[in-house]
Amino acid sequence: MTTALATELTASDRCDRCGAQAYIRARLVSGGELLFCAHHGRQHLPALMGKAIDIHDESDRLHDTSTTADER
Repeated sequence: MTTALATELTASDRCDRCGAQAYIRARLVSGGELLFCAHHGRQHLPALMGKAIDIHDESDRLHDTSTTADER
């Protein structure tokens, strides 16, 4: 579940579990939000499915194959 209104996560957004860069944001029905790295997102999101109104997942950015100077 992703919404077009969710703001993009930045390098300053950190996982609430371990402090690594966050790639997943879960907005809760109760009004709060949780940020997760990809690892902890995979671990905790199944339990949040009934409690989150929105899950914004940018973990696909970890698999981005952008060209570096050495590859040109």
